[in-house]
Amino acid sequence: MSAEAEEVAHDTVEAAVRAQLAKALGGVRGIIEAAVPTIAFTLSWITTEDLKLSLIISISLSVVLLVVRIIQRSTPQFVINSLIGIAIGAFFASRSGDAKDYFLPGILYNAGYAVAMLISIVTRWPVVGFLIGSVTGDPTAWHKDPGIVRLCTRLTWLLMLPCAVRVAVQGPVYLFGGGDEAVAALGFAKIVMGWPLQVAALAAMLWVLGRGRTPIKPPAPA
Repeated sequence: MSAEAEEVAHDTVEAAVRAQLAKALGGVRGIIEAAVPTIAFTLSWITTEDLKLSLIISISLSVVLLVVRIIQRSTPQFVINSLIGIAIGAFFASRSGDAKDYFLPGILYNAGYAVAMLISIVTRWPVVGFLIGSVTGDPTAWHKDPGIVRLCTRLTWLLMLPCAVRVAVQGPVYLFGGGDEAVAALGFAKIVMGWPLQVAALAAMLWVLGRGRTPIKPPAPA
């Protein structure tokens, strides 16, 4: 669909952002595909304490999920994203020999994402605003409307919150925890604070979006 067609389909900021958020979700299947490899890694490590075996099982499951997507000719985007994250985590853990390093890239990713979104809020260029730009075809025109900037700022705070919570909870466990308990706690936290927390944040965003009708383009002057 062209930018012009999308703009006609979404005549308000709220409708446009809702549509873009829907594209970003993988649905129930996406949630399961993201969680299964982490669950497998955590249970395998707790059961066997064999890092290599645990990594092989985790990566193999991701590859199987990817192959299923390809065979079914459905979008592999969410599985590929998960597989890349798992591969990076496996690299970290295999290099150090410490199973909890499997979770380090995710913690660093969330920290970086939270900082980037905070900077966008402070500079009054909230990242959610660029969702509007992707619909209108002009990536910065939305910034001229103070009402849209305020709305996108609130939405960016909500989008940032899960990342900040993950770092606040998982960071201390990674830094100060040790042994099977730390791996189990990190695995549990990654699953609970993954899609469930993201869905909660997106639900809050949709609630905010449902309360207003901000035109994508301001009314033409009389």
